[in-house]
Amino acid sequence: MSLNLVFTQLLNGTAVGMLYALMAFGLSIIKGLLNIPNFAHGAFYAVGAYVCFSAYERTGSFWLGLLCGFVASGIVGMVIERFGVGKLLASAYLFQLLLLFGVALMLEQAIILVWGTAGNSKSPPEFLQGAVDLGFTLYPRYLLFITVASAVIITAVWFLIEKTKFGAYIRAGIDKKEMTQALGINIDALFTLGFGLGAGLAGLAGGLAVPLVGVTATMGTDMLSIAFVVVVIGGLGSIYGAIPAGLIAGIVQSLVTIWAAELSTVMIYVAMLAVLTWRPQGLLGER
Repeated sequence: MSLNLVFTQLLNGTAVGMLYALMAFGLSIIKGLLNIPNFAHGAFYAVGAYVCFSAYERTGSFWLGLLCGFVASGIVGMVIERFGVGKLLASAYLFQLLLLFGVALMLEQAIILVWGTAGNSKSPPEFLQGAVDLGFTLYPRYLLFITVASAVIITAVWFLIEKTKFGAYIRAGIDKKEMTQALGINIDALFTLGFGLGAGLAGLAGGLAVPLVGVTATMGTDMLSIAFVVVVIGGLGSIYGAIPAGLIAGIVQSLVTIWAAELSTVMIYVAMLAVLTWRPQGLLGER
């Protein structure tokens, strides 16, 4: 095993980890606002991927495809929150979970009805094809793009949450929902917009994944379990814990591939157990 191979796999893990982080970041926002695990998050990821694929194929613009994937997933998320989850907030916790689980199944079947069961793939835009010479290896341009794009998107959402009035409302809604409502803030609209933002980030992650892994009807289910693991590693009480947790999951998975590719996904769960054994609240969780 060469040192160059290890460095290359570290870069691969960073790219995949940033994609995991982006996916889990949206899941953390929804979990923080509504205090429920969004079982439909993987379906939003798949919807974003398929909408991006279709828009990219028809228009030839990958950027338009990413925008369409983000918007489509965000709109679907807001509709589900407004007319589904929002109506059950006063009900038993189990009803919300069952609703989101049912929504995930419905969206997966809707994808099959619209796009069929066969998978599809699409190459990156021409200027993102090929490789860059890093000195020790030739590295795919698109993987570098995923790393940078995910970092830029996460930074933009961080700015939105930390530096704007809407972000202040989101943070207040996460920390003190009753007080936020007492101050005259429309908590229902806040929940809907926050849910849409989280769902849109999942769709954006799905769009970025299209040239990397293609699209399949079950891709949402495959990604959902990893997103939950990333959220748990990062800490259930932390929005930003998803970022280092996603990097840990991606790098562990990539490095293990060197020695035992068949164990690469399993080791993500081993990493979760190791983190929880050392710190039960997760990396950045407070409780």
